Amino acid sequence: MQQQGWELFAHDADIGIRGCGHTVAQAFEQAALALTGVITGNPVRTTIGPFTVHCQAPDYCILLADWLNALIYEMAVRHMLFARFDIAISDHVLDASIWGEHIEVSRHQPSVEIKGATYTGISVERENELWVASCIVDV
Repeated sequence: MQQQGWELFAHDADIGIRGCGHTVAQAFEQAALALTGVITGNPVRTTIGPFTVHCQAPDYCILLADWLNALIYEMAVRHMLFARFDIAISDHVLDASIWGEHIEVSRHQPSVEIKGATYTGISVERENELWVASCIVDV
């Protein structure tokens, strides 16, 4: 991926997600959008929120997994999908506000349920001018 954004990639029975941005926070935001993209290819409105998410970890890789798993938890307990993320990261501490909407099966047509972000293939690295955050999610 050569620009800011996100993508999904195949991995055995699971799905890989990748987010890219000019900062670590932007890469994590794009990875969160990819997480939503695993579930639905349909638009998600950002009419409910903000909800807050706080994560702290010893490095960016564990922080990425914690962030994605916090979003998976929020999706499950709130029965929502999220599509807007305001993220601040400093000293491996992430604070975020998130917005989304309740899942409407007929409109969102969810394709899978994500069980969790894994440490398989996890990486957060600077590649040229962009930060790239990748991991495999268990579906």
